[in-house]
Amino acid sequence: MNPEAPLDVSLRALRVLVAVDETGSMAKAAERLGASAAAVSQQIANLEGFARTRLLDRSERPIRPTPAGALLLSHARKVLMAVAEAQAQMMELNLSSLPQLRFAVIDDFDASITPRLINALHGAHPTTAFSAVSGRSDFITDLFVRREADLAITGLPPEDPSSYDVLPLLTETFALVVAKGVLDKDAAPLPQLQQKPFVHHNEKMPIGRLVEQHLRRHRFSAERRFSFEASRSILAMVAMVGGWTLGTPLNILDSARFAAEVEVLPSPFTRLSRSVYLVTRRGELGELPARVAALSRQLLEESVASGLREFPEMPSNLFEVLSEPVTAAASAPAAAGC
Repeated sequence: MNPEAPLDVSLRALRVLVAVDETGSMAKAAERLGASAAAVSQQIANLEGFARTRLLDRSERPIRPTPAGALLLSHARKVLMAVAEAQAQMMELNLSSLPQLRFAVIDDFDASITPRLINALHGAHPTTAFSAVSGRSDFITDLFVRREADLAITGLPPEDPSSYDVLPLLTETFALVVAKGVLDKDAAPLPQLQQKPFVHHNEKMPIGRLVEQHLRRHRFSAERRFSFEASRSILAMVAMVGGWTLGTPLNILDSARFAAEVEVLPSPFTRLSRSVYLVTRRGELGELPARVAALSRQLLEESVASGLREFPEMPSNLFEVLSEPVTAAASAPAAAGC
């Protein structure tokens, strides 16, 4: 260590230290921060010059803080939180002139809610440029963590427990979606389903893995002949081949055009559900995320409830709009979104 190193430290260096601690890796910290591994290593070296001692034990995998590193991390988090609070207060003074707001939204939410949400926000922020990208939850969360979006609506909140707030929007339960008329409702459903083609959610998607694991827990084997990413394609194929799938109300609402060709019934398996959240970086947008979450819940109540009336046999207890905010430090959801 250089004994003549100046006693100076930057906020960026503190953010790097926290990122390395939370990811356990220089490379992962660099990816999260959008920096090079060399830049991350240099920031850590600068901090160690400032502290005049080792802060990280690089012999461990994942990397662990030394006692001195743990002490500095404690102070670093307090400093960064104080800065975030100051930024939030300043942001509240400037939200009316927010230059842009970028959303990343899961596909099933996108068609029914996103345009109405952005239109309502535009009324309050007429000079702001709005944009939205849609996709599956893992893609949406990755975009958000890479700072390519300011707000994310996803079923997979980031793993980092300290940098994000997670505001719950809804919980929905999977139902049986089957081609109209192919099931004898007076007979046991599972033996009949075993003889009908099952249309899979793509296994690379979180929702696909979730459904596959659920079927395996029930020791139910379904041949993989049809597999799609888009809910619309899944329900279209169900109708075409006289098959079935498991889907959520938002999946089904995204495919309302097939309402006359399919039936939505209670699942013959045990309950499987997923939750959807609004995710924001703590302190960066002041009270705006809470307002966006409240507006999203209102739109869900209005549009989803009316849209699901197209499926009169759908059970009424499959969809619940949530109201209580939670933090990312709370326990992770039991079932991931699509």
